[in-house]
Amino acid sequence: MLEDRHGESVQVEPGVTSGNYLFGFLQGTRRALFENGRESITLTIPQVNAHTVGALIALYERAVGFYASLVNINAYHQPGVEAGKKAAASVLNLQLQAVQALKNAGGPLSLQALAEKMGAVAEIETVYTLMRHLHANQQQVVINGDLGNPTEITLVAK
Repeated sequence: MLEDRHGESVQVEPGVTSGNYLFGFLQGTRRALFENGRESITLTIPQVNAHTVGALIALYERAVGFYASLVNINAYHQPGVEAGKKAAASVLNLQLQAVQALKNAGGPLSLQALAEKMGAVAEIETVYTLMRHLHANQQQVVINGDLGNPTEITLVAK
């Protein structure tokens, strides 16, 4: 990408912006690959916007499909993709259960109490990450206490 951002960039050291560092890392990686006999390709886009990102997605989608046909695999029917979709559905269901359990509680719950109410103690880590996600995105969940070990998780009305 040629344009780092619109407007002035913050300098992380005199005369060097974070965009300069990223560009330097890209060029350094390309040089290291070349010096070690490894091929690479670089696509340069003028700026990141809906048009260029869409074009890159379309390009890579077609490249994957073409390459898959050359090596005789179906790139669009991979068991890992289907397993991922099923796992995602399970996690989203767990989120709905957590929100419902908080709603039914009518008040704050500890993470442990929430997982117990849901019957999901074995999945307490997933419940925790879901609550952190909902809290970070202001989606009805408020976490009080240390985010690493919350004392209270509360559902707020919209």
